[in-house]
Amino acid sequence: MMLAGAQIVDDGSVAYSAGADGSGAVGWNVPPSPTQGSSKDAQVELPENPVQEFGMIPKLEPVDISFSNITCTVKLGITKGSKQILHGVHGRLRPRQLIAIMGPSGAGKSTLLDVLSGYRITGVGGAVFINGRGRIMKRFKKMSCYIQQDDRLQGLLTVGENMALAADLKLPTKLDKYEKGGVIEDILTNLGLYEHMNTRGAQLSGGQRKRLSIALELINNPLVMFLDEPTTGLDSSSCTQVVQLCRTLAHQGRTIVCTVHQPSASLFALFDHVYVLAAGRCMYQGTTKNLVPYLDQAGIPCPIYHNPADYIIELACGEYGQDKIDLMSNKSENGRALDWFDDPGSIPTMEGLRKQFPFSVLRETEPTGGDEETSQANQRSVLIKRGFMKAKRDSTMTHLRLLVNVVVGIMLGSLFIDAGNEGSRVLENYNLLFAILMHHMMSPMMLTILTFPSEMSILSKEHFNRWYSLGSYYISITVVDLPVSITACAIFSVIVYTMSSQPMDIVRFLMFFAISLYTVLVAQSFGLMIGAVFSVVNGTFLGPTLSVPMMMFAGFGVTLRDLPWYLYWGSYVSYLRYGLEGFIGAIYGLNRPILDCNQALYCHYKHPRTFLAEVAMSPDMFWWDVLALTLFVVILRIAAFVLLKWKLNAVR
Repeated sequence: MMLAGAQIVDDGSVAYSAGADGSGAVGWNVPPSPTQGSSKDAQVELPENPVQEFGMIPKLEPVDISFSNITCTVKLGITKGSKQILHGVHGRLRPRQLIAIMGPSGAGKSTLLDVLSGYRITGVGGAVFINGRGRIMKRFKKMSCYIQQDDRLQGLLTVGENMALAADLKLPTKLDKYEKGGVIEDILTNLGLYEHMNTRGAQLSGGQRKRLSIALELINNPLVMFLDEPTTGLDSSSCTQVVQLCRTLAHQGRTIVCTVHQPSASLFALFDHVYVLAAGRCMYQGTTKNLVPYLDQAGIPCPIYHNPADYIIELACGEYGQDKIDLMSNKSENGRALDWFDDPGSIPTMEGLRKQFPFSVLRETEPTGGDEETSQANQRSVLIKRGFMKAKRDSTMTHLRLLVNVVVGIMLGSLFIDAGNEGSRVLENYNLLFAILMHHMMSPMMLTILTFPSEMSILSKEHFNRWYSLGSYYISITVVDLPVSITACAIFSVIVYTMSSQPMDIVRFLMFFAISLYTVLVAQSFGLMIGAVFSVVNGTFLGPTLSVPMMMFAGFGVTLRDLPWYLYWGSYVSYLRYGLEGFIGAIYGLNRPILDCNQALYCHYKHPRTFLAEVAMSPDMFWWDVLALTLFVVILRIAAFVLLKWKLNAVR
């Protein structure tokens, strides 16, 4: 029976309803006070009747999922052809059931879960039905979530901060912080995480991290949850806690599907339903308690005192012969047979489901900001807030970055001390300017290449689960990094500029600083392009390798006029060329007067125009250099966004 005020919608948005007292309980029971009961007990075991005590009962009709003739083919490489992982499997995933997809390594468990969740879209065939109708992916994603095997969490944020930011992204903006806080408290109390509100994600145990991953997705109360290997890497106690939690959530009216490798007998008994795969084919589909009778009827009975889960995996591995796999696959009709469900005669047909859920009530709610739960403006605001919180605590991207700029600035300043005003040391000063360019190129580029791939895994999870759009995320990381880049570059510029005795003219310094900052931004964008597409190992190789031509065409080792005509085009695509030319214009342009000549009897370059003629650079090209570097920043940032979008789709 639906509660008063609840709405039935097809897109899975949370249907919020005010309580009888008008308190606006937003579709969740009033959370218990921290003084009521012990949240410590919740960490050890769930309540005896958790369905009634857990305050997260869905306000939407349950979802019945069926799939037919699912195939999946993956490419092995350019010369190795392709391999078929799933071979036309069928199945039925009933609501209010905790369902386990089991099988040995390589059987296709995770692939099937990827296909059912909509995460994998390449090389997939067959059909998936939601309540008797063909799945519309846009609507299905609004009612489901996918929790992948590795716990992709923001390690620098506490449990409470992770939950608060997720609530700001996934709950309607009309709810105030107290209503959102009530939702968060309810979830964390029942998942045994309330006592860890102030613990950072990186400091949580494996079981706590898994429960936090589930808690983050529970905020918008999804009807369908997919979990890939939720028990991997956990001890037996943590495994039991996670599976009991999933069982509780399923019995409240959700459809929950997990992949499990080889559960213990006690853990296996907690699942209501099991789907066994072997080499991409279905060997059994039905309740866990019907597995042993099924094996008896198939003529391959489970030995006494043998864990049925272990025995079915041994059969699926082919330890008792390939003929046993073929026998069971044929008996289950590759997943078509529903004979081993509880009361198979009561399972509604596709036509029955369509009548039960008429299309007239399966309507979409008003759009909020695209496919995501909240508007683009709210997403950007929350992501920028999260970004600054992380930047404040990040020892690598912020603290170490600032420290490196201070240390390198002092080192270069000490090495080239007083070189800027001395006519006999013009070539040394030229070397200094190029060394500064190298620092501005390599440091931000390599830092981005090394750190962004780890951020990619979190991005792919949150973006797929509709936390935010890619555009909002990209704008936020650009905005958050800008103050850090400006601060680091300003500190470095002041140290180097003053220690090397460059001309003490505010205009010249601002020109010098502008070129430095632009070079940093271009190098960062270049690193973002590489980090978005390649792994850390490949990116670490490609970054410096692709930077070599930039240095070659910058006009340092070989002047621009000495470049062969067939290589001269390279000087136009090297952003270091414009950076070096901009530095030269800032230091030796603007009709700079004759330099001091105190260290030698003859100073060949005491007239700046003599040096400018030697390096074949014009002192009047500064604004053209700024324009060129601006174009580089814009083009590379757009290219990085396009590659990032392509990568998110390519992995699927």
